[in-house]
Amino acid sequence: MALVVGLTGGIACGKSTVAELLRAAGATVIDADDLARQVVEPGTKGHARVVSAFGESILDRHGHIDRAALGALVFEDPKQRSTLERILHPLIATASSEAISAALPRARLPVFYDAALLVETGQHRSFPVLVVVACNEENQVQRLMARDGLDRAAALARVRSQLPVADKIAVADHVLHNDGTPEALAGMVDALLQTLDAHEEQTP
Repeated sequence: MALVVGLTGGIACGKSTVAELLRAAGATVIDADDLARQVVEPGTKGHARVVSAFGESILDRHGHIDRAALGALVFEDPKQRSTLERILHPLIATASSEAISAALPRARLPVFYDAALLVETGQHRSFPVLVVVACNEENQVQRLMARDGLDRAAALARVRSQLPVADKIAVADHVLHNDGTPEALAGMVDALLQTLDAHEEQTP
């Protein structure tokens, strides 16, 4: 049975790039954000519950949940955010468990569960191995400015509103420090897969 690995990281640290590299190497990567979209598709109980809680103003003209509109409602309102989390987290947990179970029998490499909030939610404890993608704060800020068109103050505020990367590193089994070149990161991913392969062989 393939190893199941949690994959997380700080905002703009390169987690998505690592996920792409893992997929290119042949590993299965289950994206929690994709699951979060699936559990609120029109016709699902997640969709019905979210609309019941937040109203039809969060829907686009096709009846899908407008993530930007919903995000605007919950971003600065802890009570609203808590309501959304109570709806979504159990649904995503079920969907992730099903996706992992379906992937394991055919996986030849570790199965990675890619989620931004693994440590924040405590879900990292359910994985035998946790990989954290990290970089220094200045790189986070510069990448956010380039990626999202933010000014420096807004980018820094976004970074500092998140759980510090150091807190994620503290509970990691493996850390990929993405402060160098894309080639360096690719080399780290290759080395990680070799290390995890050895770990899997040693696990009874």
